[in-house]
Amino acid sequence: MFKTVYSRMLTSVLALVLGLLVVLGVAVSVSFRSLYKDEIENRLMREVEDINSIAANQYVDVDKRPAAQEAFRMIVRLYDAYLQICFDSAELGRYSVYSEPSGERWALAEEADLTSVPDGAEFRYGLLSDTVGFYTLTVVRPLTTDSGERIGRIFFHYDMTGVNSSIRSALSSVATFSAVAILAAIPLVTILVRGITHPISNITEVVKEFTRGNFSRRVKTKGRDELSNLGASFNTMADELNTLEEARRSFVANVSHELRSPLTSMRGFLEAMADGTIPPEDHGEYIGIVLDENRRMTVMVNDLLDLARIESGQYKITMSVFDVGELIRRTVLTFEARIRAKGLSVGFSVPEDAVFVEADETRITQVLHNLVDNAVKYTPEGGELGVACRAERHTVRISVTNSGPGIPKEDLPHVFDRFYKAEKAHTPSGSSGTGLGLSIAKLIIDQHEQELTADSTEGRTEFAFTLKRAAKPAAKKNSERA
Repeated sequence: MFKTVYSRMLTSVLALVLGLLVVLGVAVSVSFRSLYKDEIENRLMREVEDINSIAANQYVDVDKRPAAQEAFRMIVRLYDAYLQICFDSAELGRYSVYSEPSGERWALAEEADLTSVPDGAEFRYGLLSDTVGFYTLTVVRPLTTDSGERIGRIFFHYDMTGVNSSIRSALSSVATFSAVAILAAIPLVTILVRGITHPISNITEVVKEFTRGNFSRRVKTKGRDELSNLGASFNTMADELNTLEEARRSFVANVSHELRSPLTSMRGFLEAMADGTIPPEDHGEYIGIVLDENRRMTVMVNDLLDLARIESGQYKITMSVFDVGELIRRTVLTFEARIRAKGLSVGFSVPEDAVFVEADETRITQVLHNLVDNAVKYTPEGGELGVACRAERHTVRISVTNSGPGIPKEDLPHVFDRFYKAEKAHTPSGSSGTGLGLSIAKLIIDQHEQELTADSTEGRTEFAFTLKRAAKPAAKKNSERA
């Protein structure tokens, strides 16, 4: 029953509402009862004070006694009460009076023994209840003169039946209102809880679809509360997961294609040589082709391993300070043979003075190699290749440019995607490569917390990245004596 958030929340909120209403009802009842009783006690105490004044000043005087008795009768008639005045003087004795309409009800109280009641002014509940058969409140007060002399005791008995009935009626009304409030709260709380838990259930259903590989489902969001923000975050996550899933599928398909093509080619050539389709005198030529395909596969597998290791954090960069200008010169020199073979003109703009950066020299060498290799590969014969290095305030910007047809504007945001080369129509036929070089370069620069960008216009393409500029390292002291 309580396995769902909805049922637990509904039960909890209803229990809380019920508890609050019960506590509120009890508090109101106790407060009402206390206030009501306090009001009755204060009123009775004021009457007893008047009774004391009348008894001490008028009743003890024989001439004034009839007026005092009439005053007493008016008081007991007003409160439907029973008054007993016990004088210490044997001459005055005991005087008692009650309202005539209630004579039968108070008649039994005349025989009650009140001598055991403690002396002093106080309220005694139920003092005569057993005698008269209904609940009473008795105000007990010493009878004193104006000078403070005690001359007796006053017992003013009040019937609490009406008060208790009023209190019970008030409590019944509170209970009724509480019950109505609870009944009204149930549908309201149900709607409220459903409004809170329904988006959670919706999110749960969408997450279940995610676990099945279906990233097309989205959470319906409404409003700007926390659950709506959570739903929007799930939708954003779904978009990212969907993009990643498409990238994964594309990656697997591209890897399969890139591996299948050379494997099929190598197998075909080897089978042809084995069954004699290719004569022995031509074996050397075709073995060279097989070796080239094997080398290309080896490069691609190594690139894939590098990519996986960088993404998993296995490749930790080792920062050092070095002259990036010298690194650029050495890297470009490794492509001298290919540059001459294609008849490329090279624009080399690197400061003669040393330009120091703080980076992983091995990884930056790999980035430069990938960018220059990419530029040489896609520059048409007789085209232009440019390599530049410019020191800025806090960074050093290195750029590699090449002439050629350029990259279409719609493809430019995807140049750092894996196997981008293998999928694009502008890739020159017969060009070698794995399509992973730019992806690896981007990951390496990201590790350095720098930026690698691509820009292409008609006839010109530029890849540029930045590195953190560094001061010239201090020269090592020679500890050997001359």
